[in-house]
Amino acid sequence: MLTRNCLSLLLWVLFDGGLLTPLQSQPQQTLATESRENVFIMPGRQSPAQRVKRGWVWNQFFVLEEYMGSEPQYVGKLHSDLDKGVGSVKYTLSGDGAGTVFTIDETTGDIHAIRSLDREEKPFYTLRAQAVDIHTRKPLEPESEFIIKVQDINDNEPKFLDGPYVASVPEMSPVGAYVLQVKATDADDPTYGNSARVVYSILQGQPYFSIDPKTGIIRTALPNMDREVKEQYQVLIQAKDMGGQLGGLAGTTTVNITLTDVNDNPPRFPKSIFHLKVPESSLVGSAIGRIRAVDPDFGKNAEIEYNIVPGDGGNLFDIVTDEDTQEGVIKLKKPLDFETKKAYTFKVEASNLHLDHRFHSVGPFKDTATVKISVLDVDEPPVFSKPLYTMEVYEDTPVGTIIGAVTAQDLDVGSSAVRYFIDWKNDGDSYFTIDGTEGTIATNELLDRESTPQYNFSIIASKISNPSLASKVNVLINVLDVNEFPPEISVPYETAVCENAKPGQVIQIISAADRDLSPAGQQFSFRLSPEAAIKPNFTVRDYRNNTAGIETRRNGYSRRQQEFYFLPVVIEDSSYPVQSSTNTMTIRVCRCDSDGTILSCNVEAIFLPVGLSTGALIAILLCIVILLAIVVLYVALRRQKKKDTLMTSKEDIRDNVIHYDDEGGGEEDTQAFDIGALRNPKVIEDNKMRRDIKPDTLCLPRQRPPVEDNTDIRDFIHQRLQENDGDPTAPPYDSLATYAYEGNGSVAESLSSIDSGTTEADQDYDYLTDWGPRFKILADMFGEEESYNSDKVT
Repeated sequence: MLTRNCLSLLLWVLFDGGLLTPLQSQPQQTLATESRENVFIMPGRQSPAQRVKRGWVWNQFFVLEEYMGSEPQYVGKLHSDLDKGVGSVKYTLSGDGAGTVFTIDETTGDIHAIRSLDREEKPFYTLRAQAVDIHTRKPLEPESEFIIKVQDINDNEPKFLDGPYVASVPEMSPVGAYVLQVKATDADDPTYGNSARVVYSILQGQPYFSIDPKTGIIRTALPNMDREVKEQYQVLIQAKDMGGQLGGLAGTTTVNITLTDVNDNPPRFPKSIFHLKVPESSLVGSAIGRIRAVDPDFGKNAEIEYNIVPGDGGNLFDIVTDEDTQEGVIKLKKPLDFETKKAYTFKVEASNLHLDHRFHSVGPFKDTATVKISVLDVDEPPVFSKPLYTMEVYEDTPVGTIIGAVTAQDLDVGSSAVRYFIDWKNDGDSYFTIDGTEGTIATNELLDRESTPQYNFSIIASKISNPSLASKVNVLINVLDVNEFPPEISVPYETAVCENAKPGQVIQIISAADRDLSPAGQQFSFRLSPEAAIKPNFTVRDYRNNTAGIETRRNGYSRRQQEFYFLPVVIEDSSYPVQSSTNTMTIRVCRCDSDGTILSCNVEAIFLPVGLSTGALIAILLCIVILLAIVVLYVALRRQKKKDTLMTSKEDIRDNVIHYDDEGGGEEDTQAFDIGALRNPKVIEDNKMRRDIKPDTLCLPRQRPPVEDNTDIRDFIHQRLQENDGDPTAPPYDSLATYAYEGNGSVAESLSSIDSGTTEADQDYDYLTDWGPRFKILADMFGEEESYNSDKVT
């Protein structure tokens, strides 16, 4: 620091000593800095005829960082040439940190730092200084800008910003193999001294690894480092500033280095012979044992493949690798039998799947071991002679017929007798029975191939000495067909023939189907029935391929004469016994164009003239409906007019006399005889038929003498009575027709309540009690009413 200040002072003396000659102009002030005291001088000469040229401007101060003194740190001094030392000049300071970090003596111009500074926080401060006349408050000098730079000291140690580090390197790597590069950062000023110059070194991890002091690159230092011996290494790295000299600051970090695996070790069996014991009842495909070869490598380098070396018994076993444990799992390929062979010996080879060519010189990466398997005897169930039994039986076979047999044996030492029975699962198993000792199968019911063509059930064979030991076999019985159904037309055909058809024209191809199970090569034959072969309108041509064609025999057909033709076709099969059936085909006559395309087959089309459109048909139907509506309306009006004629007179008062000869509708029966005809003879219907009887034969109406207008009703009734007495169609004697005359001349007088001089209260109903027990209820009813009326009067 002292050297630097002396250099600054020397430069100021050289410049201020006259090396720079001022110009002839108005006096100007020059800024300079004193070397020892950091004086910021503003020289000026008061000569109105000269302009003084500004000399060397030294506008930079230095201040040490991290100052720990008890007094404020002196920075420098501001001075103006116009300051005569009489206290007439005032110095001011502004800019970064003015008043808070730096202060100035207004009279002397001394600048002090009032607090400790950190270069890493702020490396420099830019301030402005000015000299002001204390009396006039006017600037004596233009405002000048200068810099106070914080001078660095070595107060920051190097830091590893990315630490701790994790790295890996393959095992067996040569010396100098690259591992990782580390980097430390120093916050000190790299342009000033050696404070930021960092050197790297290893504190822990030798002699396995080394580090470049300048670059921080870590490399292997020992050859053939084996992962199987040691996998993890922890290396402690140091970074020291000041170029590693004494007194420099240092920082450390940790690097965790892992040796990755390579396939440098072959698999090895821990022993040369493996002994396994396997029961003879082991299932095919089941695991019967495990062997393992040891490989100290890791991951895919430790993956092992096992193979059975061809030799004795190797074809009965298989070996696969368990992906999780890398064990060899031995499985059974074929069933074992203690009675046939009791022991097997074979060799197993273990080898790596992923080889590394760099280590081929080490030797073959495989190993071999011997496996000896001893078969253990097990009490086994009976064994059937076949895995599946297939039998055939005709559908008409009598009940109890033996159709086949199954056989099972106990192969163990000291064999036991076997018992057979059917495994009942559904009703279909009841069609057959089995002999429990012999194993013969017989029918138990009549079979029908058309309902069930095949039966599939299971038979169980168990030891008599140990019934829990049982085996099962499937039996498949095919029911053979007996020709019992005749062939028929396969589908219902809708056959049509054109009116303009020519002889020999094929109008339909037909085929047949048989519900029997037709054997291969069975043929159907087609022909006309004998009754249809006489003067046929159509014929059948057999094509000898189970199809036939219907051909026309006439030159044209007419729908007006016959719309449908019924053609009986006889179909026979070729099985034994021969079965045949007669199938009637319906052939419809249709109207076609010249090309044979059907235009219409509707029935109504026969009676319509050619060329009549649908719109014309609709118009004709509408006209018919309108005419019918007019006729119905006219008839209704005529009946209404005739009824009104009978009721023209207001004085014509009459009642309906309703004749009852059975239980009917009473007074609501409007079909009763209208007595109005008795009062108005003109409206008597001459030919009105009797309503109360139904004549057996049609009789001609009798000619009655005309009735005069002034004929009395009594004479009219008498005349009608005579006519009825002589009428052969009159009702029988047990039917009574009553004709009475109601009015003033009648013995019963008027039956109407109109103009009646008496009331119901004046009537005496005591005579009802004399009529017998049948009228007792009626007499009681009117008697109670009469007593009730008398009570009201009293």
